[in-house]
Amino acid sequence: MSDVLFSPFKLKSLDLPNRIVMAPMTRGMAPEGIPGQAHSEYYSRRAAGGVGLILTEGTVIDRPASRNMPGIPFFHGDAALAGWAEVAKAVHAAGGRIGPQIWHTGSTRSRGEWVPDAPVESPSGLVAPDDPRGVSMTLEDIADTVAAFASAAADAKRLGFDTVELHGAHGYLIDQFFWPGTNTRTDAFGGATIAERSRFAAEAVRAVRAAVGPDFPLILRVSQWKQQDYAARLATTPEEMTAWLAPLVEAGVDILHCSQRRFWEPEFADIDGEQGLNFAGWAKKLTGAATISVGSVGLDGDFFGAFGGKGSDAAVLDNLHLRLEREEFDLIAVGRVLISDAQWANKVRNGEPLPGFNAADLATLA
Repeated sequence: MSDVLFSPFKLKSLDLPNRIVMAPMTRGMAPEGIPGQAHSEYYSRRAAGGVGLILTEGTVIDRPASRNMPGIPFFHGDAALAGWAEVAKAVHAAGGRIGPQIWHTGSTRSRGEWVPDAPVESPSGLVAPDDPRGVSMTLEDIADTVAAFASAAADAKRLGFDTVELHGAHGYLIDQFFWPGTNTRTDAFGGATIAERSRFAAEAVRAVRAAVGPDFPLILRVSQWKQQDYAARLATTPEEMTAWLAPLVEAGVDILHCSQRRFWEPEFADIDGEQGLNFAGWAKKLTGAATISVGSVGLDGDFFGAFGGKGSDAAVLDNLHLRLEREEFDLIAVGRVLISDAQWANKVRNGEPLPGFNAADLATLA
């Protein structure tokens, strides 16, 4: 039953032994923004455990206040980049493939009392609808941010990573441009339609593509939901989804990483029913791009409970195999369960009992 999950996948220079992706998960354990030996060991253990592709936790670009917690790693500066080079080397030595997720947290609030040393920036100085925080980005800020994404992606390729992912989901900076609740601009980076509000993301994608060349795979993570509003939807119809995502694929995205709370839920049940295509399935159908699906894989509860210290029990994978067999999406990202057990992928392959997720494991890079 697991044959399809462990079939190879190839796109441009990315050659994966199976369809399992380690999802990016914020760990916040990089003092001064610099990853160390613990990070190399953490990621290489998952590579040795059978994961096909590792996407790192979010790593921030070279902009003031680009992170919202002090332990989030940088993807800029000599020390941080040297640390990430060691991570990539360790993962490759374990037989794995890896790409950094590059990120700007926009105006999102910090957990706890930490305050960045510069004003947070966003499209319109909003963290949520009618909720001001920080400053609105000038056109110069926008141009510098696009350049910073491109520089980080070029560094990823130079350091030997296998791919790179831009974080355009979950209410962070790129997503704040998509969302009408946080983008009220009246210039060329705003607008009444999702296509108009996607201009910032498209410019970032084009700049990254120019920086890494035509053969280096580029992933973009997108979501309907926001941490500010779990019920938010950018696209309520397939036509709106096409207007949102197709220009980004045309700009240079190779793989859309489609985040939803539960991967088995249909995106447009009113069109194709309760067993219909999920978000990644519709994105693939509408754009022709390869897609990664993600959302509570192998667990019986979604990830929001983890923030409150709740664990989750293991869940069967029958629905996953069915959707992969019908080629609804190409890859599946696995999150929390890989924090608790680095050997999860090998256990699936070998038919061994599968673990759940213990929230206490969030406290370490084990």
